[in-house]
Amino acid sequence: MTATIADSIFDTLSQRIVTGDLPPGEKLRQDHIARAFDTSHVPVREALLRLEARGLARSEPRRGMRVTALDPAEVREVIEMRAVLEPLALRHAIQNLTPSALKRADDARIACDEATDMPTWETRNRIFHRAILTPCARPRLLHAIDDLHIASARHLFAHWSKRWTHRVDADHAAIVQAMKRRDTETATSILVRHIRRAS
Repeated sequence: MTATIADSIFDTLSQRIVTGDLPPGEKLRQDHIARAFDTSHVPVREALLRLEARGLARSEPRRGMRVTALDPAEVREVIEMRAVLEPLALRHAIQNLTPSALKRADDARIACDEATDMPTWETRNRIFHRAILTPCARPRLLHAIDDLHIASARHLFAHWSKRWTHRVDADHAAIVQAMKRRDTETATSILVRHIRRAS
């Protein structure tokens, strides 16, 4: 699928919101964004609506579109949802595993372990989780999980960016090993523990 200018705007703005570069309350001005991307207001509006749908921005009467505030209660809800939806996706993924899918997961694990800063690690962490779950072949489920990962990432940057240190993720390695054995119960139980640690 070819990326559109709206995709590019959405990806850029969502990443800046996730990392805190665009802080809560920041106004997202359509004219400024359109100029920055050398485009019309149409793709900008589409991107802003997608940000709003994912809870990253909110349209306020007479104040325009603004970056939403971080809600501590959201963290608990996101963790609870991830702890249910990701193991569900992983169960189906293991049933559909191919050697190439396993290699993608292992490559993503290694890349994540090699990250030397938090922004790189966070991006690669999301890629790893997507790699182990994509073989489930359930687009709606994966889309919902992607949205939850964006919310998780925003809270990670807000609370852990100054305390992040490089480390090898033993949970990631254990999940991949269990997938290689097609040991669904072990893989899903490690994944649930891994997700809950994020809280």
